[in-house]
Amino acid sequence: MKQAKTRRFDFVLILIMLIAAFLNIFNIWKDDYVNPYYTAAVKSMLQSFHNFFFASFDPAGYVTVDKPPVVFWIQTASAYIFGFHGWSVILPQALAGIGSVLLIYLLVKPSFGKTAARLSSLVMACTPIVAAVSRTNNIDSMLVFTLLIATWLLFKATKKGKLIWLLASFAVVGIGFNMKMLQAYMILPAFYLFYVLATKINWKKKLGFLTTATAVLVAVSISWALVVDAIPADKRPYMGSSQTNSVLELAFGYNGVSRLTGQNGPGGGGNMPNAKQMQKMMENGNAPQGMPRNLTKAQQKEMQKQMEKQGMTPPQMLGGNNNQSGNPPQMSGGNGKGTPPQMGKQSGGMFGTGTPGPLRLFKTGLSEQISWVLPFAIIAAIGFLSTFRRKQKLKRKQKESLFWMAWLVPIAGFFSVAGFFHQYYLIMLAPAISVLVGAGWTTLMQMYRNREGWRAWLLPAGLLGTTIFQLYMLMPTVNTIGKGLIIGVGVAGILLSAVLLFKKERKNRASFFVSLAALFVLLVAPLFWAATPIIYGGNSMLPEAGPTSSTAGGMGRGMMGGQTDAKTITYLTEHNTGEKYLFATTDSNTASPYIIETGKAVMAMGGFSGSDPIMTVSKLKKMVANGEVKYFLLSSDGRGKAGNSDVLNWITKNGKEISSNKWQSTKTSSPMGGSLKLYEIQ
Repeated sequence: MKQAKTRRFDFVLILIMLIAAFLNIFNIWKDDYVNPYYTAAVKSMLQSFHNFFFASFDPAGYVTVDKPPVVFWIQTASAYIFGFHGWSVILPQALAGIGSVLLIYLLVKPSFGKTAARLSSLVMACTPIVAAVSRTNNIDSMLVFTLLIATWLLFKATKKGKLIWLLASFAVVGIGFNMKMLQAYMILPAFYLFYVLATKINWKKKLGFLTTATAVLVAVSISWALVVDAIPADKRPYMGSSQTNSVLELAFGYNGVSRLTGQNGPGGGGNMPNAKQMQKMMENGNAPQGMPRNLTKAQQKEMQKQMEKQGMTPPQMLGGNNNQSGNPPQMSGGNGKGTPPQMGKQSGGMFGTGTPGPLRLFKTGLSEQISWVLPFAIIAAIGFLSTFRRKQKLKRKQKESLFWMAWLVPIAGFFSVAGFFHQYYLIMLAPAISVLVGAGWTTLMQMYRNREGWRAWLLPAGLLGTTIFQLYMLMPTVNTIGKGLIIGVGVAGILLSAVLLFKKERKNRASFFVSLAALFVLLVAPLFWAATPIIYGGNSMLPEAGPTSSTAGGMGRGMMGGQTDAKTITYLTEHNTGEKYLFATTDSNTASPYIIETGKAVMAMGGFSGSDPIMTVSKLKKMVANGEVKYFLLSSDGRGKAGNSDVLNWITKNGKEISSNKWQSTKTSSPMGGSLKLYEIQ
């Protein structure tokens, strides 16, 4: 009688998950506001099912956030269970980051073995941008976790050959669409390719199953959008960052094609000016909020030259305090209650993402977030491809390696040419890189030990090449982190790679451990980078990893939340005579912290960045006449906001400015620069 197999815990996996848990969770309780734009939405969604369903930014249901609601539903549920705190809205993403590490292990182990699974999950845990995003309430960590669940279901579908598993897989991708729209579809080429290659059913069934699954994908994806768009506009909030108050337009416009072309800036406010147009606007005194004004001709030309050199479409935040100096303004940070750090050095391109091109992922701005072991992943992919034979059927390992390559290549291609994205979107590359490194190491190690011709040299070449690449990445940070890490990685990596290159006996345990040690050396720098949000502090609005992660970055560092003033809250609360809104302002920057602190309705007239065409003069007149709003908190530098300058002109013309000593404890500035002014209209 056979004894039943007893399942043993993989203690190495447990250790890796503990590393991920520390990187994702430690000190998240110190972040009160997190990304204020999303945190304010959770505060609002807790107040009514109406706000919850639509993911309303404000408690009155005036405008939604600029993403679908699923992740915010999860965050709201967490806040409902544990109470409304910064950590309670972060917790789902932190757990999703840990869950992704586990899923990588479960996906890799059946075909590539325990060692490959452990290494893949370790690489995932140590990827800097994974830890940085998982420590915030941004959507991407939960999206990746969801897509890995879909991948697990897909692998099950190819093994079982049953339609139900395939439908479940594509339905989960559809749920991902309702987290971050078209970003969820980036993995679909890999899904279609793998199902065709790996499923052992006839072509007729494959085509039928894929057609049915695609129909399910589309149905789940657009289900919420169709419901929302079918509801009359006066019965629901305005769809934030859309230009036509439509979810579908938001999905395929601002959150779709515009991400590739870069023609819409944050908030979906239409085409952004290029460098020459910006120079003309500055000459006319009409530069957007946050840009320096009244510059000399020489300063304007130099600014234009630098913008064109760095490949910018919208300008970087070179100023914003309207002081004619061109110095960076104080921007809102990601720790505590909006304490604004000084903005750091730019790394080129929009949001510090560099200039589009084939080597973009290997340059400063993106490489330190995701690309530490990307060269090794590429070498591993070459190793996998070298095992393919024209007249031989593909083995399961080969099919799965193709799946991860098909995940990596299209997404890497997108980020190499895209015009508008943030650094934390790069988490989409992490699963594929992790698996190709972990499973690739075991494959290359086998080739090395068996002396398989030129393929035997791929392992030491990959380790040595990646070491040199990491030294190239580390050198610019020598003044920040010191020489110790750089010397350690360089000496250890090069020596261990050299041992492998010149070692005669390759099948002994020494070769295995030398190669494994060399790979671990390559994970030291990314592990340190992944820990930097804990060590140096992070930025929850635009998360990134690195020694300057709390202060460095491009345009938008302080675009998502300012500070509250207790005296302002007291004044507005005491003088509220039944109005629906505590006050109105141009955009979410000023509104977010007041919603979080008070739980009261604050109107962001122009949505996220102030460019949504929601408010009109006639509509505002009606709201004032009906007693819905009477106070307006505006920046003195707020031209062109609220989607319609006529609205601001009407407010300043018809409103009575309240003396600042009545409602302000200090001369508080707006998040984007310029002093704040309070107007009353009755």
